[in-house]
Amino acid sequence: MDEQKNRFRLRRFGRRQITEDLSEARRATLLKKRAVDAEKRFKAHILQEKEAEKVQRIGLADSIWTDIYHHLLTMGWVVFLVWSVVIYIGINLFFALLYLGLGAHVTGARPGHINDLFFFSVQTFSTVGYGVMAPVGGAANTICLIEVYMGIMVNALVTGAVFARFARPRARVLFSSKAVISCEHGTPALCIRIANCRRSALLSVDVELSLSRLVMGENGHPVRRFEPMQLQQSHIPLLRFAFVLGHVIDASSPLSEHEPGLPSDDEAEVMVTVTGIDEATGQSMLARASYRFEHVDHGHRFVDIVDVREGGKLSVDFRRFHDTEEEVLWKDEDGQAG
Repeated sequence: MDEQKNRFRLRRFGRRQITEDLSEARRATLLKKRAVDAEKRFKAHILQEKEAEKVQRIGLADSIWTDIYHHLLTMGWVVFLVWSVVIYIGINLFFALLYLGLGAHVTGARPGHINDLFFFSVQTFSTVGYGVMAPVGGAANTICLIEVYMGIMVNALVTGAVFARFARPRARVLFSSKAVISCEHGTPALCIRIANCRRSALLSVDVELSLSRLVMGENGHPVRRFEPMQLQQSHIPLLRFAFVLGHVIDASSPLSEHEPGLPSDDEAEVMVTVTGIDEATGQSMLARASYRFEHVDHGHRFVDIVDVREGGKLSVDFRRFHDTEEEVLWKDEDGQAG
């Protein structure tokens, strides 16, 4: 009995159990299958890091009625207007059918004509009366009472939603299409250019730079890690035009372990977040961008876009904002660019 217990004694490995008397071939097969499963989970986790509209969320209910305000703010203008028109017509058509079904009498409307009752519903719903059609009797007045109240509520909600969409703060911060590795006092540095596209300045701008990596944990599950990257200047008191962010790649930099410009197996990318206050509106602004390693130009620098013209007038050419030029960072012993 003891031998049987020892033979089938189980050792727990988290998600499955493996008997100790497995043959070497069986054990190798299980380890290989486990590695394949881990790779699949790793790739699946990578897909979850993509854009929200490209991710299928399973087991998570997204009800528009429980988060209607967020949906109204985030949906596109075309979708918003189409839904507004559909709901508006649907409500008025419902009340027109209600007038017709209950036999409510409306003066000025032809008996049994749904068109007249529909346009009467539109006038009642929007609280606009032209004096041509009017409700008569208890049934018609009761329906009008309900429709007028609903119209006031719906008009207030739609007006608030439209205003919120227009008043929603949006940061017009422009990020360079690529990051570059340039030379700063003989040391390579990762540089990213940002710009304020509005005429009003951004005040008290804080920038955070981090290296995001998807690595495989000890238990075989993918883990997203964020490593902070020190900037030469992370706080910008006033951002009126453009500014170049610089991160020195020294021994303490997370990028010292990577080869810039080459694809990475761990789905690494540099993430930039910018927060500030709009001088004109006083609202907080937030913008973000990310750069994969294949979007980093090694041995390049950004071209100048600020120029002083005759009379001391400042000129900023945003047409060259994303342009870069080659730069010799350092040379090795063979005289080749490093």
